[in-house]
Amino acid sequence: MDKGPHHDTAAAIRALAERYAVAYKPTATDRLGHDIARLSDNEVEIDEPALLLLALERAGHLTSTDAAWLQGEYLRAKYE
Repeated sequence: MDKGPHHDTAAAIRALAERYAVAYKPTATDRLGHDIARLSDNEVEIDEPALLLLALERAGHLTSTDAAWLQGEYLRAKYE
């Protein structure tokens, strides 16, 4: 199992979502974006922690600034 900063940040994001009972539910705009990406032959895979951050922000539990910061920390650790 993956351990380290990437795992720690993902676990913290999952814990926030669990604390607030938040789950990602795609909107019509999300589905449209997915379809546009697919039709333009772009492979766009958004992983679970990123989707949970979006859900937490949409539900008002994170500000845009906080969500962006957590996303940056998650991606930085993931690709280091």
